[in-house]
Amino acid sequence: MLYLVGLGLGDAKDITVKGLEVVKRCSRVYLEAYTSVLTAGKDALEEFYGRELILADRDLVELKAEEILKEADTSDVAFLVVGDPFGATTHSDLVLRAVHAGISYRVVHNASIMNAVGCCGLQLYSFGETVSIVFWADDWRPESFYDKIKKNRSMGLHSLCLLDIKVKEQSIENLMRGRKVYEPPRFMSVSQAAQQLLEIIQKRREEGEELGLSEDTVCVGVARVGAEDQVIRTATLRQLGSCDLGPPLHSLIVTGRLHPLEVDMLRLSAAPDALTHLEVGDSSTHTCPPTTLLDA
Repeated sequence: MLYLVGLGLGDAKDITVKGLEVVKRCSRVYLEAYTSVLTAGKDALEEFYGRELILADRDLVELKAEEILKEADTSDVAFLVVGDPFGATTHSDLVLRAVHAGISYRVVHNASIMNAVGCCGLQLYSFGETVSIVFWADDWRPESFYDKIKKNRSMGLHSLCLLDIKVKEQSIENLMRGRKVYEPPRFMSVSQAAQQLLEIIQKRREEGEELGLSEDTVCVGVARVGAEDQVIRTATLRQLGSCDLGPPLHSLIVTGRLHPLEVDMLRLSAAPDALTHLEVGDSSTHTCPPTTLLDA
């Protein structure tokens, strides 16, 4: 049996009782180590679980999945994922490979940023399409994430932005030379994501385009959700561009139409200068078409 086990968001103790039982009885236990990370490291997990963990990087999961599935038809193998197992499409691919190989699978779910983001006070049913914001490079500056946020806001919906993670990445030079030399891990911060959005806003403004959000749009930055040092900061996009929320992982939420209860909740984590922008309805009415309140 192949078990896909969610680890939750905080530390080693966030695994469910059912998940821990699975980990303890499996012959091999893999820890997926590239779509997300826990605040606790591998050593802390091994100590709490009482098991040795095999790190599963992108190459192993996506190119050598048969190694993970080896003998899973005659013994139990666990694949541990930060958050919930189906928070990334890669894990759906692993399930399909198992099924095609005649291997049974079971899933042990857990909390992920997709539902834990409700901690900021925004109602989950008012979120639109989830958006990924990637690191820009000198010769690659995609803007599609802005367009998705704009589309969500046109419908009055909030946007959860998942921020880029670079783990075990190679430089172009090392790739071309075939050298297995990896760059240091990089985790996008809320301020970096906000700065990229601010650049796109300025560019679109200069091009005469009707904007989907502005520098004064109310946003929420969250860091280390589920951990004891979790941080939630409500501010304008401009303010978040210079805001330090500490170590990773970070996520950014761009608000849409605000319900009165959401406004009250956002005030709990709002920067003083952002309070003037916290109004029921659109979070920046001068950049969005008029809208009515969401139903309670």
